[in-house]
Amino acid sequence: MRALTWQGTRNVRVQSVPDPQVEEPTDIVVKVTSTGICGSDLHLYTVMGPYIDAGDILGHEAMGFVEEVGSDVETLRPGDRVVIPFNISCGHCFMCDQGLQSQCETTQVREYGMGAALFGYTKLYGQVPGGQAEYLRVPFGDTLPVKVPKGPPDERYVYLSDVLPTAWQAVEYADIPPGGSVTVLGLGPIGQMAARIALHRGASLVVGVDPVAARCERARAHGVHTMDPELHGKNLADAIRGLTDGRGTDSVIDAVGMEAHGTRTAELAQRATAILPDALARPLMEHAGIDRLAALHAAVDIVRRGGTVSVSGVYGGAIDPMPLLTIFDKQIQLRMGQANVRSWVDDILPLLDDSDPLGVEGFATHTMPLDEAPQAYEMFQAKQDGMIKTLLKP
Repeated sequence: MRALTWQGTRNVRVQSVPDPQVEEPTDIVVKVTSTGICGSDLHLYTVMGPYIDAGDILGHEAMGFVEEVGSDVETLRPGDRVVIPFNISCGHCFMCDQGLQSQCETTQVREYGMGAALFGYTKLYGQVPGGQAEYLRVPFGDTLPVKVPKGPPDERYVYLSDVLPTAWQAVEYADIPPGGSVTVLGLGPIGQMAARIALHRGASLVVGVDPVAARCERARAHGVHTMDPELHGKNLADAIRGLTDGRGTDSVIDAVGMEAHGTRTAELAQRATAILPDALARPLMEHAGIDRLAALHAAVDIVRRGGTVSVSGVYGGAIDPMPLLTIFDKQIQLRMGQANVRSWVDDILPLLDDSDPLGVEGFATHTMPLDEAPQAYEMFQAKQDGMIKTLLKP
């Protein structure tokens, strides 16, 4: 089959690789029809090289049709249409029973002290072949895949793999009071969808912050009040307080993570991990890694006293400095973590009908064939051509 493989920092390539096979009786093999590029994929593209091997298959946002089922799979048959959650969870361990599929005890990567394995990610998360490929092996065939109806276009359902549950959890964790306000930092795919979900669930004011004009324009079309942080500079929080009786928004969602523009020192540290040999880069990341924390620090500044900061953007630093005095003094609640995809599916599925209140159909700004994936990664990293969300078609 054809698959997108990692070959080095800022170097991905579509290659012919062996077809996946059913390895366990509970496995299924899916013929992929659509697969997304996520902002987290850019971490692999630029930063996380010490934990990836050349030839690893990328991608964790896939859907398609069941091609083959293992002998113990009872709920699916070849030809069924499924979406594959990005975190690999068994569905029956203690953590899964708590609704914490991202912490699944069956697939936790204990070698590195990490949570549940992920498709198409690094050794830190199991190094499981991903879904930017023609076929994908999926374990736990009876409990992991989400079966969806045949007929509607892929785009109605493909975001159940990551974007929709990640954005839904970001809003859930933000604990926005009825009729309350929220600031969304970063208007990439997760930030865009989180803003729409917050409005759908009754927020009276959603402020979206992003320096990219095309992203702000798209958010404004869905009722978001947008701000360019580069225009406001250090006065961004004051400007948002000016919209909220001087207090700040009830909640803030950090949908940026480690790609945020921040201090030069942190940026250089990130780049060092990409160019050093793995034997040197891994200890640097594990014991001395720092992120560019502009977005997270801005969240702490913007949120009102007694408010909540919800972090859906991915951070990877081991010694990130946190403004704990301010967090304590302002009595801020802080929630974060990988999305527990399966926990939110039942809430989201009713919204994926013909009324399409979240605008999932048309959410992708670009649709490209799998063979053009290297170009798509380059464009996404450079924020070219108004690219916000891309679907690849194997």
